[in-house]
Amino acid sequence: MDLIYWKDTERSGMVLTALVVGLLSLFQLSIISVVSTVSLAVVCFTISVRIYYQLLYILNWGDGEHPFKSYLDLNISFSGEQADFYMQKAISLTMSAVDTLRRLFFVENLFESLKFLFLMYLVTYLGGLCNGLTVLIISVIALFSLPLFYERRQAQVDGFIGKIQAQIDNVKDFLRRLAQGGGPPPDTTPGGAKPKTQ
Repeated sequence: MDLIYWKDTERSGMVLTALVVGLLSLFQLSIISVVSTVSLAVVCFTISVRIYYQLLYILNWGDGEHPFKSYLDLNISFSGEQADFYMQKAISLTMSAVDTLRRLFFVENLFESLKFLFLMYLVTYLGGLCNGLTVLIISVIALFSLPLFYERRQAQVDGFIGKIQAQIDNVKDFLRRLAQGGGPPPDTTPGGAKPKTQ
């Protein structure tokens, strides 16, 4: 089990490294140059390995099996039902996003539109600090790092998220009461009885 976990971790690290190096290269080169250079490197590597295995077979030092047979035999095709399912799912997600944006922009709910306005205001500051490629690189690193961090420190992270969620709920409750005309917070004591003050 530990060996499988180590192999999965090693494979994830290789994918993360390749993604980050590829994204960092976009700072200096165009995307066309990056794609063509990476493709050139991959094809040079695979051709070299294929020729090496063929030479081993000619010298009777190998079984002659194709080194990338497992990748060539991998089934990546979709059946008609699967294609329809994924297409319908993509259309459904797109229409849901468009509907959400329509309700936010045309102020169906004032509180939700104010939250969206505040979020876009924060994004303008983020855009001033860094470009989209930097955000994408940070997102890729977080995508690979955060699950491992959460797995190792689950109790502390859950407690911290619970505290943040409680604070967010308090702020949302305050803003909702403010949008509805103010008023005192709801009485949390049983039966509405006020505690005695001395």
